[in-house]
Amino acid sequence: MDDFSNLLHGFSVAATLPNLGYMLVGILLGVLIGVLPGLGGANGVAILLPLTFAMDPTTGIIMLSCIYWGALFGGAITSILFNIPGEPWSVATTFDGYPMAQRGQAAQALTAAFTSSFVGAVFATLLITFLAPLLARFALRFGPAELFAVQLLTFCSFVGMSQEAPVKTLIAMLLGFALAAVGMDDMTGQLRMTYGFTDLLKGFDFLIAVIGLFGIGEILLTMEEGLAFKGQSARISPRVVWQTWVQLLRHWKTFLRSMAIGCWMGITPGGATPASFMSYGVARRMAKNPEDFGKGELAGVVAPETAAHAAGTSALLPMLTLGIPGSPTAAVLLGGLVIWGLQPGPMLFTEHKDFVWGLIASMYLANIVGLIVVLTTVPFWAAILRVPFAIIAPIIIVTCAVGAYTVHSSMFDVYLMLGFGVLGYLFKKIKIPMAPLVLALVLGDKAEANFRQSMLLSQGELSIFWSNGLVGGITGLALLMLLWPLLDVAKRWARGPAADAQQEVKAV
Repeated sequence: MDDFSNLLHGFSVAATLPNLGYMLVGILLGVLIGVLPGLGGANGVAILLPLTFAMDPTTGIIMLSCIYWGALFGGAITSILFNIPGEPWSVATTFDGYPMAQRGQAAQALTAAFTSSFVGAVFATLLITFLAPLLARFALRFGPAELFAVQLLTFCSFVGMSQEAPVKTLIAMLLGFALAAVGMDDMTGQLRMTYGFTDLLKGFDFLIAVIGLFGIGEILLTMEEGLAFKGQSARISPRVVWQTWVQLLRHWKTFLRSMAIGCWMGITPGGATPASFMSYGVARRMAKNPEDFGKGELAGVVAPETAAHAAGTSALLPMLTLGIPGSPTAAVLLGGLVIWGLQPGPMLFTEHKDFVWGLIASMYLANIVGLIVVLTTVPFWAAILRVPFAIIAPIIIVTCAVGAYTVHSSMFDVYLMLGFGVLGYLFKKIKIPMAPLVLALVLGDKAEANFRQSMLLSQGELSIFWSNGLVGGITGLALLMLLWPLLDVAKRWARGPAADAQQEVKAV
């Protein structure tokens, strides 16, 4: 009952006129970012984060989260009309969305995609509403050892569940730890890896890194690819929306499966992209006519869009309750909380109720606003896609430079941003994931502090991480996640090469 009252209070915070205005601006910016291939939710939030420095933290997080919801909606437009996924998680939407557009059913496909996204996000928001307070109250029992164990679990989960090779994930994460260690040691006051540069005394700012890695890196790669857009046109009428909604009722099982997959992949560090592919694969496997998938099947649009939005939204659950981001975008939002002086974690629910419940209430409102915006403005966004990227790219680069400069009013930060941009470009070329680097940069110093406090409490005994069932269970699960790729290799070795070949033949 208290949670319901808090939610109502959150609506009173989120529904003020300024917050609703920033919510609309965030949605529009997010859709714009979503329809432009080469950007994306995490990139857009990172680039536009400096705009919120002067805002109240609640207003700032509402605007940033709305940019994210808007980007999730916008990715479907390019996938369906142009066969170009605006976001990685929209790739699966192209499989059936674009064939529907080619058959003259673009309006139906877009309506199905937007509605599925809305349903997935609202379900995940309900999960956050009722599960987050319970998890936060439980997490209040955590000491330094438990907090380090949770952070270790996050790092190990990224290694064990990453789509990329574990070695590449480890390389990115170790580089992030090294960057997080630069500057003054908070516990001893000693300087680490500054090499006489006074600009490095404060260490590498998280915001500079993400603007360069996500913003500049993506733009460089997109400019290299030289994108050109050709696609279908669409105009959504109320009659088409109503007819599509009636059809969608027949796919309620696909909705339920996709929501479950999306929420699970969002809470764990799986993310929206694997959730969308997994949901598409399950929907195809469970369909009565799986051979229709890939030719314009409505369920092929419903499944990935529902799962992607459910995953993107539920990734905020571990971020708010434990201070652990479940996705790259959540990691950027986590950095925003730190910049605003807020400490993510269980205390957030007791010390900053307005902030937490205002954010949760805004998720409901933002998805309603987002659904209305995208259903009514599709032709406008499709027209923007016909503007040459050579014109859009310089505008984005200048925005990144201004954002980096405003952090400390220093040109050194702009040079750092460009350096991180080149690093992000190289990472993408050699397929090294950037999310582990960002995660280590955000959480590295906190994990180090909790580990050192645990060592002080136990007088140097590592057994503190097995001192009770809770911390021992989390630590054990973390080690299992870390060793998961080796267990997978061992299982395949035990089955033998013949069994693997047979399995591949069945898959084909």
